[in-house]
Amino acid sequence: MRFNELISGVRSDVAVKVFGDDLNLLLETGERIATTLEAISGAADVKVEQVSGLPVLTIKLNRPQIARYGLNTSDVQQAIEIAVGGKEAGEIFEGDRRFDLIVRLPERLRTDLEALKQLPVPLPGGSGNGGKSRYVTLGEVAVFDLAPGPNQVSRENGKRRVVVTANVRGRDLGSFVTEARERIATQVKLPAGYWIGYGGTFEQLASAAQRLQVVVPLSLLLIFGLLFLTFNSAKDALLVFSGVPLALTGGIAALWLRDIPLSISAGIGFITLSGVAVLTGVVMVSCIRDLRGHGMTLDEAIESGALMRLRPILMVALVASLGFLPMALNTGTGAEVQRPLATVVIGGIISATLLTLLVLPVLYRLFNRDKTTLIHNP
Repeated sequence: MRFNELISGVRSDVAVKVFGDDLNLLLETGERIATTLEAISGAADVKVEQVSGLPVLTIKLNRPQIARYGLNTSDVQQAIEIAVGGKEAGEIFEGDRRFDLIVRLPERLRTDLEALKQLPVPLPGGSGNGGKSRYVTLGEVAVFDLAPGPNQVSRENGKRRVVVTANVRGRDLGSFVTEARERIATQVKLPAGYWIGYGGTFEQLASAAQRLQVVVPLSLLLIFGLLFLTFNSAKDALLVFSGVPLALTGGIAALWLRDIPLSISAGIGFITLSGVAVLTGVVMVSCIRDLRGHGMTLDEAIESGALMRLRPILMVALVASLGFLPMALNTGTGAEVQRPLATVVIGGIISATLLTLLVLPVLYRLFNRDKTTLIHNP
């Protein structure tokens, strides 16, 4: 979530960013977008960025009254500045260090509107009759208005913006974003000079999907190349590589049974599964080739190899599947990443193990039925 925030500015799966100038219009448009998103299947935690609601004190000067008393607006503004914000009145030295001396009202009075209204503002002309100074209260020359104001003003690329965020539950992110774009385009009318941008996790989904289009074929090609180097035979390499499609089928079936949508983490799980799936096939085929190299016939080597490698293959499958089991059952933080990956690996390992134990010996017999010669190890 933190990396999502660093990359796209938000932590949620989908973020609809409304750009414009007027905060009120931005907020109204954001609320209409939020209503549209809530009606889409799979939407959860739909929220509009908080941009208002902070109490703001506005002191408006009563200029006719100020003129009637012969005051300048700067005199009234200076009195407000000193009382509320504070003003530098000198410096305090402590050795080589210096500090500004700020004069202002104490906190209890600065938050008391009635006390601020009684703040005296000196009138021009000095003292009146009897040498007494003449004053007028701040409440007589200014109007105090305490009302909700902007809580924050967010900007992106030099423009004000309001973000509507949503998470996706129970469906894939790509189709949700596509449906959200269509509904917002048809149901939400933007004022002139305002526009919409999209952000969130689905941006990484698009970029990761492009990378996987290159990484997945490259990974499968590398696996086949390593198998060919191991057996020095394209036929045996293809036999072992046949475990990959069935393993992928088992992973997809596991996702379907658990009602988990296909995601980037599931795609990474398929890459991991491809490597694990061929491991058991390598164990089986290597044993059969070794037995044939020691003088056994084809049928004897297949039968003995399958029996001898039963326990190692089951151990490999159990270690890999049980190791991913806690991730597959996770429901806490990070479950949306761990569960698809672990589900794919466990389901694929089960189907790949069945292939290795039951189907691979049969395929090996079919591929080598015309050979009656023995294989001798170099």
